[in-house]
Amino acid sequence: MKNLTHINPTPKTISYQLVLPMNMEVLIPETDSVRLLSEVMDQLDYSTLYQAYSRKGRKTAISPRNLFKVIVYGYMNNIYTSRSLERACRRDIHFMWLLEGAKAPDHNTIARFRSIRIAVAAEGLFYQFVKLLKERHEIDFDNLFVDGTKIEANANKYSFVWRKTTEKYAAKLRDKLAEAIEKIRNIHSLSLADAECPAEILAKLQTTKDKENIPTVSGTGKRKSTLQKSIEQLEELLARQKKYEDYEASFQGRNSFSKTDRDATFMHMKEDHMRNAQLKPGYNVQIGVEAEYIVGVDISSERSDALTLIPLLKKMDKFLDGKKYKNIIADAGYESEENYSYLEETKQTGYIKPSNYEKSKTSKYRKDFRLLENMDYDAEKDEYTCHNGKKLRSVGMTKRKSKSGYCSDITIYECEDCSQCPHKSACTKAVGNRRIHVSKKFQSQRSQSYQNITSLKGILLRMNRSIQVEGAFGVLKENHGFRRFLLRGKQNVRVEFLFLAMGYNVNKLHSKIQHKRCGHMLHEKEIA
Repeated sequence: MKNLTHINPTPKTISYQLVLPMNMEVLIPETDSVRLLSEVMDQLDYSTLYQAYSRKGRKTAISPRNLFKVIVYGYMNNIYTSRSLERACRRDIHFMWLLEGAKAPDHNTIARFRSIRIAVAAEGLFYQFVKLLKERHEIDFDNLFVDGTKIEANANKYSFVWRKTTEKYAAKLRDKLAEAIEKIRNIHSLSLADAECPAEILAKLQTTKDKENIPTVSGTGKRKSTLQKSIEQLEELLARQKKYEDYEASFQGRNSFSKTDRDATFMHMKEDHMRNAQLKPGYNVQIGVEAEYIVGVDISSERSDALTLIPLLKKMDKFLDGKKYKNIIADAGYESEENYSYLEETKQTGYIKPSNYEKSKTSKYRKDFRLLENMDYDAEKDEYTCHNGKKLRSVGMTKRKSKSGYCSDITIYECEDCSQCPHKSACTKAVGNRRIHVSKKFQSQRSQSYQNITSLKGILLRMNRSIQVEGAFGVLKENHGFRRFLLRGKQNVRVEFLFLAMGYNVNKLHSKIQHKRCGHMLHEKEIA
């Protein structure tokens, strides 16, 4: 029992016979996913990654290529933290096999690699893998299924900063600062020229204090001079002003951010355990899927999916050397005139479900005479006919600018006479005649998209979108248990999700090989 407190508790016991073979190839099955991972990763170009390392100094204990394999294999097996990866490298023969005899890296090496070294090369390596899938005829750049989900950031859920609150207190502070400057100017007999800049006034007061050798006092029984009080008051107000200016720069068009992770935005999460619709700091993760593989990834701080489609497609276009998907399939959250117009410009066919698609199938919706869709439209005369038989004619044009800066042409229609209409109270709250604002371009694009999704091909693609892209998120969240990021900052979060997506793709490729489903693109609709 005394030996239990020693560093080596078994100094006199009989040595165990080594039964493990010296070559670990014997212990790893030929069909193991780690072999596929190594074979696939060896075909990638790591030149950009190696440029992140300095040529001077000592050589790294483990090659960046093998360390990249180790982390991807960790994400394949739900091992995410740097300490868990370090422990696996010391105990798991699969990780030891990937190290190729090198010493197991410590958690600091893994953390530095994931947050610093790999940042410049992560996206390039991911899209190299996508191109490799194309060479293996696993994908064909035909149908891209797009969807997004909110994943919680590694940030305190009570560290919120709201833009409206910041603007309100910043306005109050400006008034208070102007009042304090006027008071200080009168007390210390400063000229109007000196009162133009608060920082210059503070510098002048401090210079006066130094010249007059006025001591700085604090504590009980000490009386501060008027000059010291003015300096401290001005310093406090300027510090608060600087804080609000810093907040304004961090919003970047958003309504909120987290103090812990300023790139994170407060959003509604599906995981609402308290059932109080609590906002949590998170990221809007966008992925594009084809043939069950994740072929595109983007991280957004926007809460709305409509503003995330174009950035995702542009990023994929950049890394895939201009190769574009023929069909873009997305749900109703991505419908907007800007997205429709972008797909028309790039000559891609959009299969985007209209936001009113589900409601339009209900009898309540079809009987609602207030809706534009339920009014008769005469294209030759460019006029609508309301439920009461009155004509709504064009009376003007206007522009509507979206949050992203896209401008839409809006036609304004006004009813000829609503004064004697028995349905006016249910139709409009306007005092005069009812007006409606219509984007003709958007209505035409929506009609075309509706025809696309209701065709036989559109029905098949919509079914596959539900299976493939929503199924991918289901695997990542449920099977992999990935519901919260470990790293902070949009760049680090992007790298972390790219590791997860690459691990998911290797697992998917391994599963397809084992089940002989390679080259299978779409799930066919089963009819009873």
